[in-house]
Amino acid sequence: MSLGQRRDSGMQKFDFIIIGGGSAGCVLADKLSACGTYSVLLLEAGPSDKRFWIKVPIGYGNSFHNPKVNWRFNGVPDDGLGGRSSYAPRGKVLGGSSSINALVYHRGQAGDYDDWAAAGNSDWDYAAVKPIFDSYEIVGNRKETGNKAREPKLSVTDASASYHRLSKDFLDICQETQLPSDASPPIEGAGVGPYYITTRNGLRCSSATAFLDPARKRRNLTIITDIHIRRIITDNRRAIGVEGVRRGQNMRFDAGREIILSAGAVGSPQILQLSGIGSGKLLKKHDIDVVLDQPNVGQHMQDHLGVNYIFKANQPTLNDVLGKWHARLALGMKYVLRQSGPLALSVNQVGGLVKSAPNLTRPDTQLYMNPMSYTVQYNGKRPLTKPDNFPGFIIGFNSCRPKSRGSVEINSADSRDQPKIWGNYLSHNDDLDDVVRMARLIEKMQSTKALSGILSEPGLTPLGEMSDDEIIDDFRARSGTVFHLCGTCRMTPDASQGVVDQRLRVHNMDRLRVCDASIFPNVTSANTNAPTIMVAHKGAQMILADNRG
Repeated sequence: MSLGQRRDSGMQKFDFIIIGGGSAGCVLADKLSACGTYSVLLLEAGPSDKRFWIKVPIGYGNSFHNPKVNWRFNGVPDDGLGGRSSYAPRGKVLGGSSSINALVYHRGQAGDYDDWAAAGNSDWDYAAVKPIFDSYEIVGNRKETGNKAREPKLSVTDASASYHRLSKDFLDICQETQLPSDASPPIEGAGVGPYYITTRNGLRCSSATAFLDPARKRRNLTIITDIHIRRIITDNRRAIGVEGVRRGQNMRFDAGREIILSAGAVGSPQILQLSGIGSGKLLKKHDIDVVLDQPNVGQHMQDHLGVNYIFKANQPTLNDVLGKWHARLALGMKYVLRQSGPLALSVNQVGGLVKSAPNLTRPDTQLYMNPMSYTVQYNGKRPLTKPDNFPGFIIGFNSCRPKSRGSVEINSADSRDQPKIWGNYLSHNDDLDDVVRMARLIEKMQSTKALSGILSEPGLTPLGEMSDDEIIDDFRARSGTVFHLCGTCRMTPDASQGVVDQRLRVHNMDRLRVCDASIFPNVTSANTNAPTIMVAHKGAQMILADNRG
């Protein structure tokens, strides 16, 4: 049921109110409404996802800086990045960041979740969460038709047969560097191969497509888009309602059972702080009444920071087709007629998790090997249709489990003001050591015959001629977030160390949960969309169990 079937004004009451229709919120809307017992309200700040450049997989280049579907957050100047600000796109549309991301799907490592359990969250080890992943994924390359395509499942596609021919060379480079590699895509754990992507029949399969679309017609589910949330209303540390504004009209909704905050690693701590739940010192600074002095809200932020090394190829790459208007026109026609070709793919085509040194106990490096190159522009644009004017490709890395911690804090009591996002990147010495070690791994890859055989000239960054300090300086100057922000409402059994317990309930609050990437106790080793969707499925199970009867 959409807003058009309800009145815009007056107070309305629902059993469950979900704030944020992103990767997690769409799952919650489906699972909480499926039994038909409860009335469920999903509130999303952005518009519908029924947009051409959302549905076309390569369209994330267009969405990367589009204010209609993207919050376009900017971090504060960061000493670790040489005083640069880091751009953090976040989805402002149904499906959230799963509607604008680069489509790569990877669970990470079993040890990531075992570490969650070791931190006191005993129900979250990999043995506990693996069946949840298995329950909602449709993995492979088969065409989904009929009822199968309408099930609340996520299509995780092996598109390797359509990847650029350089993909084989990339695997040869890894094999010559003695890195574990295989032509089969890795979905978890160690190894390099073609990346799985979240597409279905040539279209993006976001969380909205996979989980919300099958639930849209349920009479007990109401979806309201384009609503800006001001705060959660509380009474004696009990969440009772939500206040927002839509098209200039103030709106209030009351919750009979629970309010679930799924606004993401930036939005969830921001809304908690605006609602009086956060550091008492911060709230008093902005004249916000303190409901709960919880200084962990917005703290412990983690992210993956990566860098690309550009190479000039002696053969055509995606630069040669995506960079020319007549070639793009031909590709567009192919896509419209067949939903195939480069427009139906991601440019992140080969990669995975590897060890940067043989003595390590687990992989510490995520590799990206893309048959395309472009100069990253720090004003937030990602020119996928304007790549470098030479045949080029990228080999890049990020550390799987960086130790630096940042924060998210409101700048004022006005919910329309973007919060202060401080990455605090490279502030931990171990992260600097990681940069050098991982760059030296790329240096080994540069020296392989497999790589030199596809180059027209040496790599643009001569790692073999650079000192460790020069490598770090280069990384500070050119690195950027891989857009995996998490941990700002950390899950822990101890309220003095985090924000939610292992059932995702906000410590010392009643009827309020957080369910999104902000609850991660530690960042997972790979792309964060997969674990976020898993968290929502497990969270929904907990919510339904706790409200049974």
